[in-house]
Amino acid sequence: MGRVFEGRLTALPGQRFVIVVSRFNDFFTKQLLDGAAAALRRHGVADEDVDVAWVPGSFETPVVAKRLAGSGAYAAVICLGAVIRGATSHFDYVAGQAAAGVAQAAMDTGVPVIFGIITTDDLDQALDRSGAKAGNKGYEAAVAAIEMASLMTQLPVPKHAGDRAPAATGNGPLPAERTGPASNV
Repeated sequence: MGRVFEGRLTALPGQRFVIVVSRFNDFFTKQLLDGAAAALRRHGVADEDVDVAWVPGSFETPVVAKRLAGSGAYAAVICLGAVIRGATSHFDYVAGQAAAGVAQAAMDTGVPVIFGIITTDDLDQALDRSGAKAGNKGYEAAVAAIEMASLMTQLPVPKHAGDRAPAATGNGPLPAERTGPASNV
């Protein structure tokens, strides 16, 4: 057997993370955010190395996640939201497009973009997944982000010009500190 690549559950010093969180269903998303922040803290990420971007809803999450992932400022992006099934097909469109968009943001940028958007059939399931019986999915998403950020630092960098190399540590300049033309993300 050759090399084995495996992420660690402790963040590298100075790694920065960003949480994109949906304002819609904020009763649940605030709990997910609290869980994510607690996980990052517990696994060695300083509070000042965590930024938060609020978006109107889960459908708007992918475009913001992609912009932040492409900035070079973050080792990983954590996406949090709550999509609860109603009486119409709206749930299917929002949940499906949010999941596809988050995955596409990661593929386009080479930066881990973690799907922590809970999709539930009812309010009780949302409550359970945001900190009650089923644990806190925001916490779990943050742990996955730390592990993926660590793993990405170990993997070989793509050799093909068309492939995107992941951000080495996520220690790049914050978007507000950038100079020159805006990113084409």
